Amino acid sequence: MVFNSVVFLFCFLPLGLLVYYLAPGGLKNAVLLLESLLFYCWSDSRFLPLIVVLVVVNYLAGLLMGSLPQGQPARKAVLAVAVVLSAGALVLFKYTAWLLDTLSGLSGLNLTGPAILRLLPLGISYYIFKLISYVADVYTGKIKPEQDFIAFGAYVVMFPQLLVGPIVKYRDIADQLHTVQNRCSLPKIQAGAEMFVFGLAKKVLLADGVGALWQGVIGVWAGNSQTTAGVGLANASTPLAWLGIIAYSLQLYFDFAGYSEMSNGLSKMMGFDCPANFNLPYISASITEFWRRWHISLSSWFRDYIYIPLGGNRKGLPRQILNMLAVWALTGVWHGANWNFICWGLYYFLLLTLEKAFLLKYLQKGRIWPHIYTLFLVVLGWGIFTANSAGAPLGLLLYKLFVPQGGVSALYFLRSYGVVLAAGIVCSTPLPGRLWAWAKAHTPVRLALLGGTAVASVAYVVAATNFAPLYANF
Repeated sequence: MVFNSVVFLFCFLPLGLLVYYLAPGGLKNAVLLLESLLFYCWSDSRFLPLIVVLVVVNYLAGLLMGSLPQGQPARKAVLAVAVVLSAGALVLFKYTAWLLDTLSGLSGLNLTGPAILRLLPLGISYYIFKLISYVADVYTGKIKPEQDFIAFGAYVVMFPQLLVGPIVKYRDIADQLHTVQNRCSLPKIQAGAEMFVFGLAKKVLLADGVGALWQGVIGVWAGNSQTTAGVGLANASTPLAWLGIIAYSLQLYFDFAGYSEMSNGLSKMMGFDCPANFNLPYISASITEFWRRWHISLSSWFRDYIYIPLGGNRKGLPRQILNMLAVWALTGVWHGANWNFICWGLYYFLLLTLEKAFLLKYLQKGRIWPHIYTLFLVVLGWGIFTANSAGAPLGLLLYKLFVPQGGVSALYFLRSYGVVLAAGIVCSTPLPGRLWAWAKAHTPVRLALLGGTAVASVAYVVAATNFAPLYANF
């Protein structure tokens, strides 16, 4: 079940909120936990035992570490066991099939493994990182272990954050989990509903709309066969190839940012204030700034639990570069079990290292060219990111982008998708935020904008644009 579906919008969401609001304050966490488990099982109940076991293991690990004094070696042993079990589950289900396929290709053997290891459990990349951050914070003394198992379970499997995050740390919402009275105020519900509506619009109006352009260029593939009409990247002209990869860049942003905004809106409607996951990343003037604005929760997770524990920038430049290499290699691996994701992570490691070494000081002095530089490299990076998709091999894409050639013209696609492309570009800037800030001071305008956006978005959902979010696959 996805947020942009008829079942969720007209069944699960209204009934779930009604029961949650009617529940007494002391029972809200229990209701949230039950609703989250129902949401999880609705999609695939086969992995329910896995998430239950991991929740229990990390809950008990937190209690055990809390009962041991700081500095005692047993605390570190408990942390190691909890992290190994959690990370091991992620590796087992997310990377085993890829590793076996790689070994099969190298050795010539037929290494397949159990069929279940080729299935990706719902949300595993996100809830595993939640669990690791929790036990790590308990170990370092940043938080006290959660005593209430219901509250802890509700935090881990909270359905607004289950499918594609964001990765919210326990310490960010611990107090709200224990707020019994007035957790759900009318201003929070209103603000959350507005966030959800605009996030839904980003997903179904912009991401799905502009994504059709990219699919029109490469076609939709199943296995080695093209299943729907598309000109095919091999037949595209250089301008059309650039138009397609720009469309994919906009699709990825609005898909993920929209879903994150829906997630935070739902969380706020249920009484939880969660940090924003995106902050207009395409207006960045450096790659360094871009990663402060894109997938903020993931960047902060790697900073807090990988980069800083490895020494950060405290042990000299060579060690800092080595720490950055570890972080970006893991960032690439986290995004998926494929070599293109590893190359994508290393690509950003190289760019960030160059900026840190000498380039950033020049970028900070520029006005226009730093934005062009950043957008060019980010769009090129998305070409690496999507290189495992059928129909868009990296070699062919780079050839089409950088070796001028003829082919199918971009004019037809511009006529068909020009409006949604223009809307996507405008909505990547601060302009819509400024418009909304003005509209909030004028109630009729605010209601008209909100109502029109909601009606248009729901109309598209009813028309079956219930495409799963792209980051659900990661």
